[in-house]
Amino acid sequence: MSQVEPVGVEPFHAPAPLRLSALWASTMFCYVYGDFFGMFRPGRVMAMNEGIIGPLGPATPTILVAVSVMMAIPSVMIFLALVLPTAINRWLNILLGCLYTAIMLLTMSGGAPPFYLTLGVIEVALTIGIVVTAWRWPSRASLHVFG
Repeated sequence: MSQVEPVGVEPFHAPAPLRLSALWASTMFCYVYGDFFGMFRPGRVMAMNEGIIGPLGPATPTILVAVSVMMAIPSVMIFLALVLPTAINRWLNILLGCLYTAIMLLTMSGGAPPFYLTLGVIEVALTIGIVVTAWRWPSRASLHVFG
């Protein structure tokens, strides 16, 4: 059975860079909401006031820089996925998608609360989507749009 498209509506096929950017943006929303909802856990705000960053311990300058870099990378990838040269873009998305999938799987272990596991599963699906999208990146279809 063939699909019937409404008259006058053409299907939109987003180029790989746009799909990658959207996947990184969605991933970041999950990260932000996971951290936000985490503040509602009993004792969490008190620990934050005492300078404790969950399982990472005291909020030393080194820890704060490391966590900042870890969160800045996906944020910047929202933009970079749209502007980097194709070859660099493809491999960087594959590498970082794998890295952030592994990071999320590690943070989900060890008795994470249900809301965190729920967001974690979504984040893993999104970062795997990044890897798959970059891996399958068409060699010619995206080039004429994003050159």
